[in-house]
Order: sequence, then C-alpha cells, then structure tokens
Amino acid sequence: MLARHLTCDTHERGTTMLEVLVTIVILAFGMLGLAGLQSKIFSAEMESYQRAQAVLLMNDMVERINANRGAAATYASSPATMGTGDAQPADCSGVAAGVARDKCEWSNKLKGAAETSGSTKVGAMVGALGCISVAQAENAALGVCTPGIYLVTVAWQGLTPTSTPSASCGTGTYGSDERMRRAISARVAIGLPSCQ
Repeated sequence: MLARHLTCDTHERGTTMLEVLVTIVILAFGMLGLAGLQSKIFSAEMESYQRAQAVLLMNDMVERINANRGAAATYASSPATMGTGDAQPADCSGVAAGVARDKCEWSNKLKGAAETSGSTKVGAMVGALGCISVAQAENAALGVCTPGIYLVTVAWQGLTPTSTPSASCGTGTYGSDERMRRAISARVAIGLPSCQ
C-alpha cells in the first residue's frame, strides 16, 4: 500500500508549476488591461479639464460683452482669432479700458497666463483660440428691429480624434485631422430697447 501511494505522488508532480504559470499569465493580462485603462482615464481627465477651462473662458467673454452692450459690435472686429499666436501684449495694463482691454485680457487667459509653472503658461487648453463673430447684425430700422446676435467660440486641440465640430473657429490650426479640434460656442443676443 505504501508503494502505491508513492507512485501517485510522482505522477502528480508538475501540476502545481503549471497552475502557477497559468496564474502568472492571467495576472499579466490583467495588469496590461489596468495599464490601458489608466491611460484612457488620464486622456479622459485631460479632455474634461480642457473643456471645463473652455467653458469658463467662453463665459468670461460672454459676460464682458453683456457688460458693454453698447459696444458689442466692436468685439467682433479684428483680430478674427485671439489667443495662441496672436499679437496681443502679455501685459494689458497699457491698453485703454473697454473693448481693447477686454480682448487683450481674454487673449492672455486663452494663452494660459493665469497659471504658470516656472516661466511656462499652463492655465488654459492646448493651442487655445477664441473667436467672436456676428451671427446677425443689429438693425434698428423702423419696422425691422432685429437684435444683434454674436457668437463667442473657444477652440482647442484635443488628445484623441472625435467628430469634427461645426464651429469654424480654429479650422486648419491643429493639423490635417479636423477631428482633433474641439470647439464650444455661446450666442449673445443684444436687444434693441428703443424698438417697439
């Protein structure tokens, strides 16, 4: 009976090693999956951060236009785009108050001047641009009375391709793949209280 017990033990050798190898392979695939998930989470977090910054900057300009309703049409004048690569000065204290100062300050915010790491501006989105265009010109003519409608758009470069935004701000700026461009817009309507 003792000899029979020994033969069973020699016959079962190696199965524990095989189980350990299978466990290692399963753990390796699990770790690879976790690494892929971690990179997707980082990308989604960065996209979310950039969108939140874009909403804040878009609302900033909408509020500036609403505060200066009488000069709303001049916000849509040149330059066509503000932010990354424009000619606005880094210090807006020498710019006259009003529309010009608002544009200068908004441009610097788009460039990320609010937050720095060393001498690098890191506060905004990648390649942030801002555009203000006239969607409908105001007309106070008798019988017409159409309010002015202005479109404030913030565009930036995304990390992964998605669908192409309908807003034209920043078109062709972020490489040949327009699916890398992100844009968010808001309409500002300036009514004509003098019209009845």
